[in-house]
Amino acid sequence: MSDVTVTINGTKVTVPSGSTILEAAQKLGINIPTLCYCKDLGCGVSNKPASCRLCLVEATGIRPRPILVPACATPITNDRVEVWTNSQRALNARRTVLELLLSDHPQDCLTCPKNQDCELQKLAAEFGIREIEFKGEVNKFPVDDSSEAIMRDLSKCIMCRRCETVCNKVQTVGALTGYGRGFGAKVGTASMIPLADTSCTFCGQCVNACPVGAITGISYVKKVWKAINDPSKTVIVQTAPAVRVAIGQEFGFEPGQPITGKLVAGLRALGFKKVFDTDFSADLTIMEEGHELIERVKSGKNLPILTSCCPGWINFIEHNFPDLLHIPSSCKSPQQMFGAIAKSYYAEKLGIAPKDLIVVSVMPCQAKKYEAARPEFSHDGVRDVDYVLTTRELCKMFREAGVNLANMADDKFDSPLGQSTGAADIFGVTGGVLEAALRTVASVLGGKDLEGDAINFRAVRGLDGIKEATVEVAPGLKVNAAVCSGLGNARKVLEMVRKDPNRFQAIEIMACPGGCINGGGQPYLHGDRSLLEKRMQGLYAEDTNKPLRMSHHNPDIQALYKEFLGEPGSEKAHHLLHTNYHQK
Repeated sequence: MSDVTVTINGTKVTVPSGSTILEAAQKLGINIPTLCYCKDLGCGVSNKPASCRLCLVEATGIRPRPILVPACATPITNDRVEVWTNSQRALNARRTVLELLLSDHPQDCLTCPKNQDCELQKLAAEFGIREIEFKGEVNKFPVDDSSEAIMRDLSKCIMCRRCETVCNKVQTVGALTGYGRGFGAKVGTASMIPLADTSCTFCGQCVNACPVGAITGISYVKKVWKAINDPSKTVIVQTAPAVRVAIGQEFGFEPGQPITGKLVAGLRALGFKKVFDTDFSADLTIMEEGHELIERVKSGKNLPILTSCCPGWINFIEHNFPDLLHIPSSCKSPQQMFGAIAKSYYAEKLGIAPKDLIVVSVMPCQAKKYEAARPEFSHDGVRDVDYVLTTRELCKMFREAGVNLANMADDKFDSPLGQSTGAADIFGVTGGVLEAALRTVASVLGGKDLEGDAINFRAVRGLDGIKEATVEVAPGLKVNAAVCSGLGNARKVLEMVRKDPNRFQAIEIMACPGGCINGGGQPYLHGDRSLLEKRMQGLYAEDTNKPLRMSHHNPDIQALYKEFLGEPGSEKAHHLLHTNYHQK
């Protein structure tokens, strides 16, 4: 590809032909405001519909006379282009565009879930806008809170179409589309039906993509506070592995730095009676899923086995691949396994009724809210997991209570549902669940525990959307495995399975690109996807530093089977820890 030279604000810069004005300006360190534009929504997919027009600049060499063009979508194809990003004409146009957006936007910033995280709010402050020049009709839409996970308020939609792009091109779910024309046009569902009645998987990537408060998670913070302050209830909390390497950035820690001990101390300061680790039930998941994998490999039936830890992709396969519902593992996710064990084994130990034990989960995910509400995870009207908080929501609870994790001394998880191995930590990153399972499966089938570097299955690591590897799990026994993250990649892998059912024996799928470290409830990346690499490295550091790194070595798991479950795959274990999925 040939290069071209463009002049921006009097300074020349050389870029590949076809580069946008925005890309050329960024190379010079010149800031041009954007709103609809997003360089990477996941899996390398960008959003640049040029719909908001906030990036207007004045340019010559594109038309015979100077014109205003959107910098995010205007390619540079010749050396005659000259651009002014700060001409009075460009500045006036941008201000007008921003004021028009604000004129059709609710003025409820103080109570909006995106307050202080809203890109429109930030731009209004940067432009110094203190009053709305344009008065007139304002769009009003009913709030859609039909699901347990995601809320839509289309009165705040600015038609940036980021959510539509991530839903259709990254996740290939197709639940969102442009709807209507003219002043009333918004991004919504087909025929504006409730989100709960669509094929939405509740992965929450649209929540992460939305620059305003048009799509947010449904919060259970108030209900959790009420439960904590109810003396008739015993409220315990579990926290997922991906939370510990993401939450720290909100309190001044280096991105990706694990702050497990401080997180435990913070949760205890909020008033939870006991603080447990979802890593414990991740180890439990490996015991059950590893047993299931061994049985299937030996029998050669119902292969490949698909890990079932992610509720977003489970919803995806129920909607899109019902003919393959016989191959996902029947194991519940670690969140739901924890709830089932807490409401049975642990409630018995405490001598309290399951209805009086409130289980709260802190998850990186919006879909976990949906999962906890699935009817099969309730018994006699009592849910296994009562409330799910995202990482972002927990941050708000900490701030409300005046808890600064930077000032907390490290604390330890409670027993008996708090001890875990390094295998459980890596559940939070794509490839981690499969690697954790392979460690135990290889030890069992090989007749001895893995040692040294053999414990690290590096072939399934990394943030690539699809990874394939052949792994030797025992002398002469190899497993063809696939790891994918992002539902668009999941679609590709499942189509491979349809065409060739014998291609793989084990597959791990995570709905969010990169896995739970990029969940729909994690602290916002703000366009910096290098944070995912840091979160991933943080989890592998946690794994490496653990004295025990294989799930079957967890002494609390061993005690659970000895005292309560019997053995992996037992009738009791199957009743409490396994489930079924259904076509939707």
